[in-house]
Amino acid sequence: MSFPTLNEWEQLEIERSAVDASHYDIATLLADETQVARYLAPTAETCYPLEYSFHLLGDIQDITVLEYGCGDGLNTLALARRGAKVKALDISPELINIARHRLDVNNASSGVEFIVGSAHDLPFEDDSIDIVFGIAILHHLDLNLSAHEVKRVLRQGGRAIFQEPVRNSRIIKFIRNLIPYQSPDVSPLERPLSDKELAEYAKGFSSYRSKAFILPTTNFVKIVPPLARRLTHNCLRWDNAMLRKFPALSYYSTLRIVEMVK
Repeated sequence: MSFPTLNEWEQLEIERSAVDASHYDIATLLADETQVARYLAPTAETCYPLEYSFHLLGDIQDITVLEYGCGDGLNTLALARRGAKVKALDISPELINIARHRLDVNNASSGVEFIVGSAHDLPFEDDSIDIVFGIAILHHLDLNLSAHEVKRVLRQGGRAIFQEPVRNSRIIKFIRNLIPYQSPDVSPLERPLSDKELAEYAKGFSSYRSKAFILPTTNFVKIVPPLARRLTHNCLRWDNAMLRKFPALSYYSTLRIVEMVK
């Protein structure tokens, strides 16, 4: 089987996203404001990865933030609530329509521009973006093309913040491949990254830092619904404590949040 061209790769992502969008329950778009509030001013000590990603943003009032792969707009809403000038980009017109509808029903459209476009060929001028913010996007992309584009559009001193699945351990990869469960929204070309790949992505940036989240036991709990409902939050807290006490365990973590400065 030959590897697809970039156009074929992106077309597969568009088709997958269209299927996901067709099953979306529009009735769920009205936000639970108590959940949105979690991302308005989270602390550095949080054990929840997405909260930590939003913590890294800092004060983004009137700051130009490129949401790199906005999907259905769930994170766009939190960015808008924080007062950013959001450029929400996704390759899927169907998901963009859902994202636009989400912000409309939550009265949060002001300051948000939705753009259908490729993450490999960003429709923005050089040095025009303050922050690039991407949640689970890089592992869908050609990393070399993406790194070039992200660095190109960032202003000097601008930051890129990404949250990505990682698999460093061959043993963990082998065990995971033995588990037949696969999330229904997984595309055929996405793959977990490695710490090495993320560090390579950051070459050419002036600084790079990363933080590990989630150990394999928590991932196992998440795929067993009765356990997930009862134990996920406790597991995340335990993972956070263990990763702080034993930093070497970060090699076995399954999620990384990284920040790069141009």
